[in-house]
Amino acid sequence: MAMDTYTAEDVIARARELDVKFIRLQFTDIFGILKNVAITIERLEDALADGVSFDGSSIEGFVRVEESDMLLRPDPSTFTVFPWRPRDGAVARLICDVYNPDGTPFEGCPRRALKRALGAARELGYELNVGVESEFFLFHTDENGQPTTHTHDRGSYFDLSPVDLGENARRDMVLVMDEMGMHVEASHHEASPGQHEITLRRAEALRAADNIVTMRYVVRSIAQRHGLYASFMAKPLFGTNGSGLHLSYSLFCGERNVFTDPNAPHELSETALHFIGGLIAHGRALTAVTSPTVNSYKRLVPGFEAPTHTAWAFRNRSPMVRIPVQRGGGTRIELRSPDPTCNPYLALACSIRAGLDGIQSKLVPPDPVEGNIFNIDPQELERRGIKRLPLCLGEALDELARDEVLKDALGPHIYAKYMQAKRVEWETYSRFIHKWELDEYLARF
Repeated sequence: MAMDTYTAEDVIARARELDVKFIRLQFTDIFGILKNVAITIERLEDALADGVSFDGSSIEGFVRVEESDMLLRPDPSTFTVFPWRPRDGAVARLICDVYNPDGTPFEGCPRRALKRALGAARELGYELNVGVESEFFLFHTDENGQPTTHTHDRGSYFDLSPVDLGENARRDMVLVMDEMGMHVEASHHEASPGQHEITLRRAEALRAADNIVTMRYVVRSIAQRHGLYASFMAKPLFGTNGSGLHLSYSLFCGERNVFTDPNAPHELSETALHFIGGLIAHGRALTAVTSPTVNSYKRLVPGFEAPTHTAWAFRNRSPMVRIPVQRGGGTRIELRSPDPTCNPYLALACSIRAGLDGIQSKLVPPDPVEGNIFNIDPQELERRGIKRLPLCLGEALDELARDEVLKDALGPHIYAKYMQAKRVEWETYSRFIHKWELDEYLARF
């Protein structure tokens, strides 16, 4: 039986069959940080039937102390056992939705925001599949177990042992993910020393977001077992590529991929062009959610294979949106601006709503960019309607504040809490005196 069809009864039976003793009920805060409430097997049946209460006031972006009682309701289809833990007295997990005490869905739950976006797609007759490519770094730790920025190798793109000393760790990560039902398509060393990429087969959008959260947890856990620290920070090293989270969208009506049209130029349907138009029209505001940290904007700079402009292309990897070569059922639209520090539920919710707005409003993207966008004159970019992505988090937040479609995608609760926290993050950073400033100015003035 496929996990997607698991019922509560199936989960209970499977847990007993696998000698599960502990279950981690997992969910994320509004920033995508994974949280756990652990229960024993004796509480599993009640948890599946009635949910498990927890203190929502202790979770970033949830509720105030006087509104703290909240419920976790496990999704039976997310049941899986952690393969790296002992099989006697095994540990399993269930991903949960967050509910209010009265049994209504909590509007501050990021998974709920994505479900709302997918509901909007279904109202138009569409289902979304999403493929995932996530990059990350493997670093050494110091004598106290704290992460450093010392890489474990001097490898580069697609290198293999003995240069790539992280190959064993990455192999174990892939084996664990496959055993957990995540269907890894590929993995390889990336362009920078210590940098790796894992590609997950496309899945229904909600499952894809669950997979991203799980992948980050697996990668960190397995790296630790190999004496390494895995970081999904967008740009941990100066002068080399940062880490992206490339999301590839396929839109289906029944069994038909509506992004493909064999009779159209490049075999891209009008629906695909409108979806691209939506991503580009909302691209600057979208960056506040897909590139959510101060550090994210040090990745979105020229020369390091990261996008800098609201443009699209076929072979070119410098714009925000790229169309890979596959056509027919494999036609997809790749969004290259997100990085792995984003909350995948919110990133997908907002990007899907942007694309749907493009379809509903029949937005038309500018012509695709051929050649390196960094070599195109700024006046020519402006003439073609191609805009620079925000240069900093503060600029991106200003764009988000003006974008009603994305604000609606987040919902009033998440939008308010997210903006409040991110404004504080940006203002704190802006007031801080950095080493670069001291090196540049202290002795000069």
